[in-house]
Amino acid sequence: MTRTDANEHALTQQRTTLVSIAVAGALVVIKLGVGLATGSLAMISAGIESSGDVIAATLTFFAVRLGGRPADHGHPYGHRRAENLGALGEAAILLAGGLVVGIEAVSHLLAGARAPVLHWYLFAVIAAALVLDLSRTTVSLAAARRYDSPAMRSNAFHFASDMAGSLAVLAGLLAVHAGFHQGDALAALLVAAIILAAAVRLIAENADILMDRTPTEAQAAAERAIGELAGDIELSRLRLRESAGRYFADVVVSVPPGQAVVEGHVAADLVEGALERALPGSDVVVHVEPRRQGLDLRDRVLAIALAEPLVKEAHDITIFERGGSATVSLHLKFPADLDLRSAHEIAERVEQAIRARPGVADVQTHLEPLERPLSAQRSDERADLQTTREIERLVREVTGADPQMVKLLATDAGRVLFVTLDVGAGESLTGAHELAGELEEALRKRIDGVAEVIVHTEP
Repeated sequence: MTRTDANEHALTQQRTTLVSIAVAGALVVIKLGVGLATGSLAMISAGIESSGDVIAATLTFFAVRLGGRPADHGHPYGHRRAENLGALGEAAILLAGGLVVGIEAVSHLLAGARAPVLHWYLFAVIAAALVLDLSRTTVSLAAARRYDSPAMRSNAFHFASDMAGSLAVLAGLLAVHAGFHQGDALAALLVAAIILAAAVRLIAENADILMDRTPTEAQAAAERAIGELAGDIELSRLRLRESAGRYFADVVVSVPPGQAVVEGHVAADLVEGALERALPGSDVVVHVEPRRQGLDLRDRVLAIALAEPLVKEAHDITIFERGGSATVSLHLKFPADLDLRSAHEIAERVEQAIRARPGVADVQTHLEPLERPLSAQRSDERADLQTTREIERLVREVTGADPQMVKLLATDAGRVLFVTLDVGAGESLTGAHELAGELEEALRKRIDGVAEVIVHTEP
């Protein structure tokens, strides 16, 4: 949602609230006036309830204005919980009004107070109140659903309870008209119960949100969405909180330990996309970590090695199996400026952790410095041409075919040779690797000053 859309939504909510304040104010005047004139406790209780709505709608107006402000340095999650606070304030007002009306109704019942004087305008006021309450409830519910506003939703509850209260008042007046003199006081008591029930519901709903109670349905939807992603992504932790209809998710997922950073970033994007589809408008933070559970021995060895911060690479992991036990060998690369003692201590920890795995009898590590960036130098074109011809001759000798590409690069450490070979489309990866290794060895022996040979095979 753009800032312009957010501003328009906030203005719409504020206009809706202002209309509610005006209507509630008019109903207070009419209900209290008619109730006092006729002596109807039920009508007076309805007026008290509507007066609480005036204050509640006013609170909603200011809560919506504050909640519409964008996030800032002091409120990184935004201000939308102001609406939940406003809803709690409205609930407190409802609770107080319901208690006052309930106590007065019980007093009338115990004292045997006389029935109110019935006039036609009593019923006209009730009819007008029902029409207004129905329209206000419909408009507030539509706004609450459109903007996910708890303050507007609480207003809708108030107006719906007003409508139920008006129906109770009408029933009480009809009972009085039929000769049951306590009908008015009983109707007032019913209105008090409706008010109290609405207040308790609002308090429970908004207190849960302010206390960061996990929204059960949203949590299940988020877990289901992540569970439907690729099998390499496993959910380790999901913390979900709601603020005025918007969800904030803190997610930890695990991926295979050998995945590159780019692949881990892709996994995080997939998780964010899944939660956006399940819970639109969510703010999601994803932490990706190497998987620790459900790995085979090779992946487990890699995970153990990379858990050490100074181990920059782990490669050439080989597992030798004999008689139900395994011997593991691997190469560990450390920063080039690290001293041997520190590297050895880290390697000892890695070996000890691997040796603790079931079925591992022995572990051997080979320590290497991480290669520094090499500076490319200007080369001798004539010498490069001669070397290229010699490389092409050796490639034909070893493989029986011309190389697809030969490239030379001069560095401080010596020449780097890049050779691309064409092999049969049906050749296995192992066969292609063996061919590349044979060619690398021949080039190192026959070409002087070689620092590195990189042979790339293509089908």
